[in-house]
Amino acid sequence: MKKERVVYHFYPYEGNVLNAKREISFEIKLSSRMILDEICFNWNKKMLEEKINSSIQKGNKEDFEKVRERYLQYIWE
Repeated sequence: MKKERVVYHFYPYEGNVLNAKREISFEIKLSSRMILDEICFNWNKKMLEEKINSSIQKGNKEDFEKVRERYLQYIWE
């Protein structure tokens, strides 16, 4: 019985080369989104607290009421 031979010929590829990207897992996407949401929440809450404190110091009741309504959404659970 004769043995078979396989001969390979390599030719250079002349088309565009595609680079495959590895997808980020769902867990990493979710945790990064939650971290960013927490950072934004804390920053917005801090800014509203500063606005409330400045309106109290200035004695501006209208600004206090406006900011207070927005701030209540942050402390409501």
